Amino acid sequence: MRRKDREITDIRTITAILDRCKTACIAMTDGNLPYVVPLSYGYEIEEYTLILYFHCAREGRKLDILKSNNNVCFTIFDEGEPLHADTPCNSGYYYSSIIGSGAVTFVEDAADKRYALNKMFAQQTGRNVPFTDAQADCVCIFKITSKDYTGKQKVKT
Repeated sequence: MRRKDREITDIRTITAILDRCKTACIAMTDGNLPYVVPLSYGYEIEEYTLILYFHCAREGRKLDILKSNNNVCFTIFDEGEPLHADTPCNSGYYYSSIIGSGAVTFVEDAADKRYALNKMFAQQTGRNVPFTDAQADCVCIFKITSKDYTGKQKVKT
């Protein structure tokens, strides 16, 4: 990371950003073309491994791409507020972000799918709700497992 003064290494700060944000942008490669989609997510951190959970329809371009190349990168960010400096070139935003890369795996087991759905619902609403096998069967669930992620922020001082 070029701006070491903005690097986040504290896992509690990374967790706070993940808790605050609601959307992850997932970048993948469709042949030789980039393809990015924003998705709501749920997450957990096991030791320093970040696991991001997603759900989607059981068919579509995104799944076709992921089945042919499961390597992805992602970004999750909180824009914060604008910073207006006297000199326009010094303007910008206060922000917090997590970026990383990893591999997608598809979740097939009904209990694991219910678990992932619960993680996603809790992330989006703050509530824990049980899901049924029928509900879990209606969607595709995949996860990104990453040990290659970093946080970065510019905070107001």
